[in-house]
Amino acid sequence: MIGISDIEAAARLIAGHVVRTPTVESPGLSALLGVPVTAKLELLQRTGSFKARGATAKLLSLSEADRAAGVVAVSGGNHAISVAVMAETLGVKATVVMAKSAPARAVEIAEAAGATVRLTDTMDEAFALMARLQADGLTMVHPFDDPLVVAGQSTVGLELADDAGADAGITDVLVSIGGGALISGVAAALHARLPGVRIWGVETVGAQAMSEALAAGGPKPVQLSSIVSTLSAPTVSRITYDHVTDLVSEVLVVSDAEAVQGTLDLANHAKVWAEPAAGCLVPAARRVLERVGGGARLGLVLCGGNATTSDVMAWAERFDLR
Repeated sequence: MIGISDIEAAARLIAGHVVRTPTVESPGLSALLGVPVTAKLELLQRTGSFKARGATAKLLSLSEADRAAGVVAVSGGNHAISVAVMAETLGVKATVVMAKSAPARAVEIAEAAGATVRLTDTMDEAFALMARLQADGLTMVHPFDDPLVVAGQSTVGLELADDAGADAGITDVLVSIGGGALISGVAAALHARLPGVRIWGVETVGAQAMSEALAAGGPKPVQLSSIVSTLSAPTVSRITYDHVTDLVSEVLVVSDAEAVQGTLDLANHAKVWAEPAAGCLVPAARRVLERVGGGARLGLVLCGGNATTSDVMAWAERFDLR
């Protein structure tokens, strides 16, 4: 389990390499949801998502031999962007593996940063190719099955706790789940700094690796069908499963259409451009309020903003949303 000393060490390690993103009260979301809402704007992070934190922590921890060998990462989009960009910044050669369903923009950004991009038909094949490249000598930067990466992502929760503070009275924090590194780290940080705060995970239908793991009693492979590629992990890891089991109140699952509507709601009410991996928090917040009542004060971790306007508009048209 990641402890507060691990989290504080990660914060020191990556300081100066990543952005301390704003934590702000959101009048628009508060009016929409009917309770006070604080948003952690991780979509303003370097590379457009929280993934820069874990990638940077891992890259800075490499030995000279590992740096010389180069790194390999697998991703639904955001981890690839972060590994590629941060590796270029730190002078490390990177190879990133993505399924063909990954956003075209993620491929473009990774290639522009100098990374070698390998595309596969499915995420299962992407993970298998990453394993083969690791066996050939590249150093793996896993998106969620690595304590250093989880510790890096945990700095999101550390900043949320420090910047919102106990005075904000946040009772419930919602965090999206792909492979689970973000929610694991945020939950560990918040339980250490703001005891009593409830943590809620959110997945989309067809990207339910954590909720299926919880039902099965451990990580298991899942079938992926969600349009939200940045949440589409084919399984969670033991480390993320253990953190969620111990520290998270419940994992909620919303539809792709609800996640896209949440993205539109964030644009219209919070005035921020988010991807559906963050948009899914809005419909989930309504379900949390049904469970805990109207006296809640919510915190939303808006994890990333790497969706193009054309992608979101196409999804909105597909689901007949406004």
